[in-house]
Amino acid sequence: MRFLHTADLHLGKVLNDVSLLPDQAYILDQILSAAQREKVDAVLIAGDIYQRSAPQAEAVALFDRFITQLAGLGLPAFVISGNHDSAARVSYFSSLVKSAGIYISERFDGMLQHVSLQDAYGPLTVWMLPYLRPSAVRRYFPGETITNHQEAVEAILRHAPIDPAGRNILLAHEFITGSETSDSEEPIVGGLDGIAASVFDCFDYAALGHIHKPQKIRRESLRYAGSPLKYSFSEAAYPKSVSIADVREKGTVAVRTVALSPLRDLRLIEGLMSELMAMDYSEDYLWVTVRDELVPPDAGVRLSVNFPNMMRLSVVNSRTKQDLDITAAENIENKTVTELFSDFYRLQNNGQAPGPAHRKEIEKILEKMEEMPYEAD
Repeated sequence: MRFLHTADLHLGKVLNDVSLLPDQAYILDQILSAAQREKVDAVLIAGDIYQRSAPQAEAVALFDRFITQLAGLGLPAFVISGNHDSAARVSYFSSLVKSAGIYISERFDGMLQHVSLQDAYGPLTVWMLPYLRPSAVRRYFPGETITNHQEAVEAILRHAPIDPAGRNILLAHEFITGSETSDSEEPIVGGLDGIAASVFDCFDYAALGHIHKPQKIRRESLRYAGSPLKYSFSEAAYPKSVSIADVREKGTVAVRTVALSPLRDLRLIEGLMSELMAMDYSEDYLWVTVRDELVPPDAGVRLSVNFPNMMRLSVVNSRTKQDLDITAAENIENKTVTELFSDFYRLQNNGQAPGPAHRKEIEKILEKMEEMPYEAD
């Protein structure tokens, strides 16, 4: 059975006041084409469907279009919620769309959701583990010690009827200790959400989400597909892709990647004003660094003629001796609650970042909020 694995769509993402919805629509069409071209049997989407827990209508419509197209092609899709998503919103109509072969993680009730499939090699089970805070798991296993994400996941897997002799695929949205991160992911809170890779040893293929850089962890079949687009300038140097996993007989999995080409790339460029102005016109999203000793006062205006989607403009020379960013900060709507708290804390404490204790406390507050009954807007 052949799976296409992607994750971290972050539909509705805004980068420096620019909506990326047109870019996201373009890349979803590419993913759909890749699924058809590769003749996959199913699509795995490992969390962070949306950028915000309350996504805008346009983002919801875009995901609806994508899922409807998959269903129209007869391609089953398995979807879990991530830390940016509202599990309640993502799981709307999950029972109804099962009939179309669309399986969406439902609100956790103590059991690990799974779907049984069949191919030429026999039965295969897809297990769906959405992002869960330890408190959401602890209530279902009162006799166990669950203080962090690893203990929570271990408890869930321990109580799931997983047959280690059978073929098992997992979708999970977790931070695996040792993975390479980027600036566009939500900061790790005091290390409490790190999970050892060995926790997932019983799965033939683990389709992971949360980390935006495509990478394997310890083995080829424990893999982050990465985000389909670059969502921060720390990601500028590495290309984006989807993963294709061919799961054959027990223990035999072949994994490869299929490259994605964005509508507009996100790049870093630098040089003297004369060099920059001599470059080809580009509508890519750019961070431009000027290295002139005397920078013209209208440098930004002049450069925007060549680079209309310039997002950041910096100056580095012998006088600044460092990167001086002279553009506005990223839109506040694009930040998570944890990031906003960190910004506020720094503002109130002369730039000092909050420590693990502060981050742990804000996590407790967020957990309590998630436990409150959900009401529609």
